[in-house]
Amino acid sequence: MERITLHTEKRDKAGKGVARSLRREGVIPAVLYRGGGSVPIKINGKELSGFMHSTGGEQVMVNLEFSDGEKRLALMKEYQVDPVKGDLLHTDFFEVSLTEEIKVTVHVTTAGEPIGVKRDGGLLQHGTREIEIQCLPDRIPGHIEVDVSGLETGKSVHVSDLVLGEGIEVLTDPGELIATVTAPIVEEKVEEAAVAAPEAAEPEVIKKGKKEEEEGEKA
Repeated sequence: MERITLHTEKRDKAGKGVARSLRREGVIPAVLYRGGGSVPIKINGKELSGFMHSTGGEQVMVNLEFSDGEKRLALMKEYQVDPVKGDLLHTDFFEVSLTEEIKVTVHVTTAGEPIGVKRDGGLLQHGTREIEIQCLPDRIPGHIEVDVSGLETGKSVHVSDLVLGEGIEVLTDPGELIATVTAPIVEEKVEEAAVAAPEAAEPEVIKKGKKEEEEGEKA
């Protein structure tokens, strides 16, 4: 599993006022959790944003390197973004050990165009976009890619069909749907019969046309 180094420092003060001051200085407040405890930290905003942009939401191991030389291995757990401006506000990291299994959520993506779509005009529909797994930190996949190119109309891929690496246990319900190809929608064509309007109705139609013209002139 890929690892990226982030330089960090411990922070003594906490609170909304302190967090706002840090962000004005280009620093993002964060918390490192481990075994029921937590350590408030701060990370350079540009460095952290670059990390998040490069990983694109994938699970990536982080080497948190402190200014005093201390190093800790962690995974990003959560992050908060300003709903209006989109600015990064806060992040949470979870410290891990290479000898201890952990539970994590991993994104599931699909690759390829199903034969049921390409040949039969079916529709590819997605189910769950992420699954929970348990394994050692260095075995965590950045994401799980499912090849759906061989999927025919009416066929599906479920969590039970996933084949992951050795030592990775899937905790999500095996029956959860990942992707399926449904039959194409057939639109029934109804031929409209031309019906001649009776002579008695003709003046009414003309009158309606005149009314529409008058309304158009007023507009």
